[in-house]
Amino acid sequence: MAFIQEEDKDEIREQIGELTNDVKIVVFTQDENCQYCQETAAIVEELSQLNDKIRFEKYDIEVNSDIAAKFGIKRAPAIVVMNGKDYGIRYYGIPAGYEFVSLMNAVKNVGTSSTELSNETVDKLSQIKSPVHIQVFVTPSCPYCPTAVVLSHQFAMVNDLITADAIEASEFPELALEYNVRGVPRIVVNETHHFEGALPEEWFADEVVKAVTEGGI
Repeated sequence: MAFIQEEDKDEIREQIGELTNDVKIVVFTQDENCQYCQETAAIVEELSQLNDKIRFEKYDIEVNSDIAAKFGIKRAPAIVVMNGKDYGIRYYGIPAGYEFVSLMNAVKNVGTSSTELSNETVDKLSQIKSPVHIQVFVTPSCPYCPTAVVLSHQFAMVNDLITADAIEASEFPELALEYNVRGVPRIVVNETHHFEGALPEEWFADEVVKAVTEGGI
């Protein structure tokens, strides 16, 4: 069963057609207690077949625990998008619905080593000197979520101290409960600073900086 429809393939090829770097998409799965692991791997594999610069790898987090540990992966399904460099871009859950857009944007940005961030935002984020962990909780039916996910992943690309996870809330209810997710996108920065909504780039960056300041970093 194909997940990417034939009528959509040409458009996808066009959107990711200008890759200048080889892109590696690593998917982590597990055999038990993972509702969409196989579907996630299938979607990513199909995407990889639409551009010769994309390489697909799949690992089991238990069988290949050493590789999972290398990437800091503790739950599945998980997706890592990287080129020769791991920027700390992670996606947890199936990239279905609107969230397929988030995956494609990660591939495009990593595959061109570029973002659409303004110089002001890049300068602002470059002032961060301590680790920042951004978690963006999403659902596939949320049209506003990709904006937050894409920005968080681009933030991770411009500062090595920033890592960014997109988390499909319904697949990881324990995390949704822990971080009090009542609506999406819900963004959690460094565990304690949180806000909701697809904020404009400048405001999102300000919130990240605020989280760092509040944390005394």
